[in-house]
Amino acid sequence: MHESAIEQPVQVNEGCSLAMVRRVAAMLDLDSGTFAEGGVLPRGWHFFMLAGETRKSALRTDGFPGLGVPIPDLGLPRLLLGGRTVSYTGNIVIGSVVERTSFVKKITEKTTPSGPMAIVTIQHELRPVSATSPVLVETQTYILLSGKTGPAKVEPAPAAPIQAEYQKPFVPDETLLFQYSALGFNSHKIHLDRDYARNVEGHSDLVVNGGLATLLLTEFIRTEVGLVVTEITVKHAAPLYCGRPLTLTADRSETSWNLTVFDDSNRVAVTMEATLTDLL
Repeated sequence: MHESAIEQPVQVNEGCSLAMVRRVAAMLDLDSGTFAEGGVLPRGWHFFMLAGETRKSALRTDGFPGLGVPIPDLGLPRLLLGGRTVSYTGNIVIGSVVERTSFVKKITEKTTPSGPMAIVTIQHELRPVSATSPVLVETQTYILLSGKTGPAKVEPAPAAPIQAEYQKPFVPDETLLFQYSALGFNSHKIHLDRDYARNVEGHSDLVVNGGLATLLLTEFIRTEVGLVVTEITVKHAAPLYCGRPLTLTADRSETSWNLTVFDDSNRVAVTMEATLTDLL
């Protein structure tokens, strides 16, 4: 196993433009007219400010742009999102400018029975230009695999019925995947190219963006339960597919909330542990 870190961050100014905020609202089927400059950006909506500007010629072969900072070519053509953590110490104001600092925090390369793999950790910090410290820190973990290790093609048997304090069914369609990918400038082919997703990476259909699944959970807890997140830890256990029903759930514990996305077989696909406060 080999570990390394990239020390040179990418620093750029990003605008939290009203136009982009209203487009995110429209994507989520909310009234975009209720958002105005000077208002608070709903937590979880910052994803469009992490997009970066990777040139087409610099994209990975799978179309993944790196999302704010280039990922080194390690000879591993398959990329999966393993998880993320996000912590908030303040709010982003709609219409404001923030400084984004993005860097590859760590790369761990290892050899497994299935072949070589690498774990790449990327960190993003968003700091209003008028502030001295970030109001948001997000760490993303990606898993890079060799081309021969595609997902299993056997469909699992349905699991037991879902039991949760709060739950909501939802069906992600092609339009939603396209709009989320476009707003985040994410050209990863597993979300956009059905032939590639099926024939190259072995998926049964287009894959729902991991960041989109996280956004659906934060929106679920914000709009259905009336709470906002202060810190989240997300782990991805299995892919979610376009056009297939999923279920969002939330259960409170003594110190936090546990949220889950179940797939169409009632199996756990995404988990989120969230620290929350009353809706601001």
